[in-house]
Formats: sequence, structure tokens, C-alpha cells
Amino acid sequence: MTTEPTTAESRTAATPRTVWARRITDGVEPKNVIIAVCLLMGAVRYGWAGLAWAAFAALFAAVVPTLFIQRGIRKGTLEDRHVGHRQRRLTVIPFIMGSVAVSFTVMILAHAPADLTAMVAAMFASLIPILVITVWWKVSVHTAVAGGAVVCLGIALGPLWLLLYPGVALIGWSRVVLRDHTTAQTIVGAAVGALTAGLTFWLAR
Repeated sequence: MTTEPTTAESRTAATPRTVWARRITDGVEPKNVIIAVCLLMGAVRYGWAGLAWAAFAALFAAVVPTLFIQRGIRKGTLEDRHVGHRQRRLTVIPFIMGSVAVSFTVMILAHAPADLTAMVAAMFASLIPILVITVWWKVSVHTAVAGGAVVCLGIALGPLWLLLYPGVALIGWSRVVLRDHTTAQTIVGAAVGALTAGLTFWLAR
């Protein structure tokens, strides 16, 4: 069991290594990955209509959860944007699942593009094992989201997109350097995200 200090900044001294790790962790955080992948898939697969639906999906899967986390930080119930405390993730993850479920319901009823609806389903499905594991272990959401995103892109847009997968390892490296996760937690996150999101996306599209 790893300890869970209050903030990531309190765990690491500022060195060139940790500065780069912080840039990667913050730059390729789940919110940014979700927005980028949704917009990319929407544009490539369905053009302008796809972009509109992708923005709708990203609103509920990334923007609304971010606003929820920011509100928690202002109120003092959450300590940072990455929700470093494991037990507090048990409140945030169910909220994100509810937000994603709203998006999925609307998209199904409105007959949104199949791949975008499947992407939202994959997001929801991947959160289930993440939530279960988080009850006792702080699995990496960063690598889970990135791993799932790469696999879904590979299924939808072609296998060459799987060449992005080494980037998931880079994200995992940043999380370990900052002492937000152990190596095992980043590997399990990547595996859970890739398998759950990938299988759900393939079945739902």
C-alpha cells in the first residue's frame, strides 16, 4: 500500500526530470486526451457533424467532470486537479460515470454517429474496473484513459494509430517520477484501459 501525501508538489523536488514529468502529466491528463480523441475521431470519421457530436461527448466526459473537480478544490474537499488521494477518487469516479451515462443516453436516443457513441460506451465501461480497483488500490487513470484511447483509435482509424502506444509508457513514467503512482499501478491502468475500452468499443460500434 502506498502512502498518499496531500499534494504531488510536496512529494518531489523541482529538477529537470520532475519538471518534464509534470509537463507530461498535466499536458496529457485524461481530460485533454478525451477531448483530443473525441474531436479527432469525430472529424475523421464524420466531418463537421462528427465534430459537433464529439464536442457534445467531450463536454460530459471531460469538461463537466473538470468543473466538478475544480469546485471540489475550491471547497477544499479535493486537493488537486488529478485527485491524488485514492479515497476521494471514490467520489469523483462515480460522478464522472453519471456524466458519461447522460451523454451516452442522449447520443443513443438521438442516433449519434456509431463510433462516437461506442467511444462514450467505452469510456463508461473502462471506469467500472477502475472504480472497483480504486476501492483498495490507486490504479492510474492517466494510463488507463491513454491506453484505451490509443486502442480505440487503432480500431476506428487503422492499426497505424497503435504506434502511439509508447506514449502511454511515457505518461506512466511521468506519474512514477512524480510519485503519484507506482510502476505497477501505471501498467495495470494501461492494461485495464486498453482491454476494457478496446473490447467495449469493438463490440458497440
